Amino acid sequence: MEFIIFLSKLDLEIIELIRKANYSIEENSALCLIDKKYMGFHKKNDRTIVICTENAKKISNFRKNNISKNNDNHKLKLFIRRALRHEATHMVQSCNNNNPIKIIKGIKSRFNKRKEKALKSSLGISGDLQRELEAYILEDKPRIVKKALEKYCL
Repeated sequence: MEFIIFLSKLDLEIIELIRKANYSIEENSALCLIDKKYMGFHKKNDRTIVICTENAKKISNFRKNNISKNNDNHKLKLFIRRALRHEATHMVQSCNNNNPIKIIKGIKSRFNKRKEKALKSSLGISGDLQRELEAYILEDKPRIVKKALEKYCL
């Protein structure tokens, strides 16, 4: 799986916890073809997380052999890491009887326009504002995602 090379050490630990919880991880499955704006999915019934690496590459303007001045390759790392944490958060919510884990009390988050647009798009699929808000907030909090996986899924 190509996306692994873009992960941090902490994200690799999240991958191990996902596997320990008997989930699988797919890359660039047919779900990713729904729309290039999607970078990941949580398939609850299949116990699978999907990472859409090719979509993330397109959105971030990834250049394999050229690091541009605006650091587009850095954007790809961020997008892949956030997708993994977002879908892992949905996994945790699934382990918690499909409820938000409410581990983020007191955490305030303001979304930029890209994240607001992504939230609206995600709501079109899931329809659950609280769960999506939690997943978007935890995209940037890998330590909390890791602890939540350990607490709710193992």
